[in-house]
Amino acid sequence: MNDLQFEEQAVEDELRTFVQTLTDSETYREFVEASEALNDDSEATALLREFKQKQQELQQDEFDQSVMSELQDIKSKMANNDTIQRHRKAQEVLVELLQETNDVISEQIGREFAQSTGGGCC
Repeated sequence: MNDLQFEEQAVEDELRTFVQTLTDSETYREFVEASEALNDDSEATALLREFKQKQQELQQDEFDQSVMSELQDIKSKMANNDTIQRHRKAQEVLVELLQETNDVISEQIGREFAQSTGGGCC
């Protein structure tokens, strides 16, 4: 094994350790549990489906005040749904942890690690 292969193997080993540490974290476990609870909650999933459908209606058609009112009503119901709010909070905390991870990696390598290119390759 040459030096480059050894270094790449070391990086892969450390990456596996990092991923295992992440998946063992309380933050990640709470996100998984909240996601499972959301999937098991038929009322919450129905609200989310209805919300997405109304958003699409609003985007496809000309502005319709009745659809906008329905969307606001659904948003209010979603805000009062404990399962949806638990999932939203768990997702926010996980995204914050991943952003902090990105920041640390970026600082260590001296460049933006997970820089968004806006899609596309060129």
